[in-house]
Amino acid sequence: MVFIRDPCGIACLIVTYGAVIYADYVVMRWIILTTMPVSIWAPFHVVLFNTVVFLLGMSHLKAVFSDPGIVPLPANRLDFSDLHTTNAGNIKTGNGNGNGHGSEWTVCTRCETYRPPRAHHCRICKRCIRRMDHHCPWINNCVGERNQKYFLQFLVYVGILSLYSVALILGSWIAPCTECNQNVIESQLRMIHSVILLLESALFGLFVTAIMVDQLHAILYDETAVEAIQQKGAYRPNRRKYQLLADVFGRGHPALWLLPCASLNHASRYHDTPLLSHDV
Repeated sequence: MVFIRDPCGIACLIVTYGAVIYADYVVMRWIILTTMPVSIWAPFHVVLFNTVVFLLGMSHLKAVFSDPGIVPLPANRLDFSDLHTTNAGNIKTGNGNGNGHGSEWTVCTRCETYRPPRAHHCRICKRCIRRMDHHCPWINNCVGERNQKYFLQFLVYVGILSLYSVALILGSWIAPCTECNQNVIESQLRMIHSVILLLESALFGLFVTAIMVDQLHAILYDETAVEAIQQKGAYRPNRRKYQLLADVFGRGHPALWLLPCASLNHASRYHDTPLLSHDV
C-alpha cells in the first residue's frame, strides 16, 4: 500500500469525497425522501444509487493506495555519479527494435537504478513507475501499470453517478410530487440543493468523460500520455484492441472488468520484461 504525501493530492481527495458525500446527501434527503416518499421506486433508487457510490469509493481507494508499478530500488546502491552530468538524465542499455521505442532498459539518474521499458520517473512520487501514464492529483497517485484499471473504473462510476443524479433531479422537476406537503422554506432549500448538485454533476461528468476518452485512447492505441508528449507513437502497433484492454483489466470475462475486486492477473502480462530477468 502506498500513499503520497502531496498537499495538492490530499486536497483533491478531500474535494472528491466531499462532492460524493454531498451528492449522496442531496439525492437521499432532498430528492428521494422529499419527492417520492410513498413511491415504490424510492427503495430501488436508494439501493442503486448507494451501490454506485460504494463501487466508486472502492475503485477510488484502490487507485489511491495501490502500487502503480513502482520500480524497486536495488538492495545495494549503484554508482551512477558519472551519469549525473549527462543532459538526457538517462542512459539506454540494450538493443533497440527499430520502432522508436526499443527493448532497451534505461538508467534513471535520480533513482540511480535501471528501469524497464516504458518506465518513467515521477517528480511527485519521486520514483520510477512502470508504464506511467501521468500523475493524477484526484487519486493522489500515478496512473501506471498496476492501477490504471481502478482509475478507469473510478472515472466510469463518477460518470454514472453524475448522469444518475441529473436524471433524478430533472425527474423531480418534470414530475413533482403533488401529494407531498412541503412548506416554502423546504421547497426553496430543495431547489437550491438541486441546482448546486445539477451544476456539480454536469461539471464532474464532463470532466471525467474527457479524461475517460483520453485514457481509452491511450490504451487502445498503446501510447501513454508521456509517450504521446515524446511523440513515440504506438508501442505495439500490431496488437488487437481486445488484448490491449485485457492487459489493463485482466484476463477475466469482460463483464467483470468494472468490478474493483476482480483480479488484475498481472502474471499474464507477456510483454514487459520482468525486473529480475534482465541482464544489465
